[in-house]
Amino acid sequence: MQRKYEDINVYEAFQKRMDFIFEEFDNIFVSFSGGKDSALLLHMLMDYMEKKGLTRTIGVFHQDFEAQYKVTTEFVESILEQYLNRIEPYWVCLPMAVRTALSNYQIYWYPWDEKEKEIWVRDIPDKPYVIHLHNNPITTYRYRMLQEDLAKQFGRWYKKAHGNKKTVCLLGIRADESLQRYSGFLNKKYGYKNECWISKQFKDVWAASPIYDWTTSDVWTAYYKFGYSYNKLYDLYYKAGLKPSQMRVASPFNEYAKDSLNLYRVLEPETWTKLLGRVEGANFVALYSRSKAMGYRSITLPHGHTWQSYTMFLLDTLPVRIRNAYIKKFKSSIKFWHKTGGGLSEETIQELQEKGYKIERNGVSNYTLDKKSRVIFIQRIPDETDDIKSTKDIPSWKRMCCCILKNDHLCRTMGFGLTRKQQERVDLIRRKYKGVEGWK
Repeated sequence: MQRKYEDINVYEAFQKRMDFIFEEFDNIFVSFSGGKDSALLLHMLMDYMEKKGLTRTIGVFHQDFEAQYKVTTEFVESILEQYLNRIEPYWVCLPMAVRTALSNYQIYWYPWDEKEKEIWVRDIPDKPYVIHLHNNPITTYRYRMLQEDLAKQFGRWYKKAHGNKKTVCLLGIRADESLQRYSGFLNKKYGYKNECWISKQFKDVWAASPIYDWTTSDVWTAYYKFGYSYNKLYDLYYKAGLKPSQMRVASPFNEYAKDSLNLYRVLEPETWTKLLGRVEGANFVALYSRSKAMGYRSITLPHGHTWQSYTMFLLDTLPVRIRNAYIKKFKSSIKFWHKTGGGLSEETIQELQEKGYKIERNGVSNYTLDKKSRVIFIQRIPDETDDIKSTKDIPSWKRMCCCILKNDHLCRTMGFGLTRKQQERVDLIRRKYKGVEGWK
């Protein structure tokens, strides 16, 4: 899909998308995190309905991760109360499995699990619309299910609870936030009626991102222009010196928020002390997330070790289940680079050959849209490849070692985690915008 600019602005485009949503779907609910994007979406939806004279009740799904700033909790409550006579709120405080990137000894932590009630960061909110284990109408919920599954299964339950009619979940997801999100909007043919911003989740259950093409500047301009209330956490982030792109409202223990974990200690010391006892590794990551300890090329090798021997040493220190998960991915990667091969640019191939790496071409990669040559290594996997400057996306024991050091359980550092279609889209964007500092 090529980038095309319309004659209307993003706000006018949003209005047209709302027309389409209300024409096509019987049930509508908003996924509201408490962040700037989802809050703006909810505000604008309420304004749209008021201007159009629409009296339909809108569902609002808030997935509470227990460990968060007090100001975020206060904002969530204020918004739900502000629109209470026009929405059907679902403030979900159910035990769920949330991935943590803070420790190799704990892959998941479980917000709101009553088995760990004595170390909860805060108590369950006292509102009639709060959903917890003793007040749970969501029949598709399973104890300690993955957080992303809970969010999707809520949509399936919402459809059943509202007449089994066509249902859509509105998401405040924007392509401007990351290359991966942008790549998700590239191909129209998988969207609802060729709309790239609407995707199918289950039968008659869809997810729509009506502000997908908004920039961060657009979002804050709308808040100023329309006078909407917002999470004051962003003011605290600004005072702390964060860039707009670094300001995230998310679980503090995931891979995207860990860089700002240390801010809890500064902004909310009382909450910080509770976070320390909630998930292993919180203090370490808060101290070292921006240091060598969590880096890549800057990581130094302990004396007397190769990267392979250091990787083996680290594996031996891990619990069996986590160790085996890493080993499985490492073996898969090694086999892939020996038997199948990855698509590399001609620049990288030439650099590898000039540096003496033993490689062979193995046809054309099926994972790249620009038909890159597929390259296999006919030597042992290199210990490290820091001498290759054109890319870091080539195999090495250092790369595997970094997955362990960064608590990267999914091995995203090694390229795992993307489907074939997603990788094709990412490669397309990388090629198209190579050398460009930013895009709008």
